[in-house]
Amino acid sequence: MIPSGIQNESQVNGMTSAANEEEQMRALIDSLSAYIEHFHGGAVRMVAYDGEVLQVRMSGACDGCSLAPVTLHGWVEGTVKQFFPNLREVQSV
Repeated sequence: MIPSGIQNESQVNGMTSAANEEEQMRALIDSLSAYIEHFHGGAVRMVAYDGEVLQVRMSGACDGCSLAPVTLHGWVEGTVKQFFPNLREVQSV
């Protein structure tokens, strides 16, 4: 059964796929954050992901750290792009 407001099954599959991709992204960010929390005292949390741009919030020891951009772009973005090759940008918000 197709939910009301949905025109066809491909829209349902597309929504499921997008939701699944967002869940996978959140799980990956949570895994990265667990490592960052354990070894560095900082954290990274997913705020939003639209399939091309990932927005995250860095906190803990990362907040105000001069190496936060290195962590964000070198580690978080570098790791995420290995699993999500269509990712265009990671932004700290």
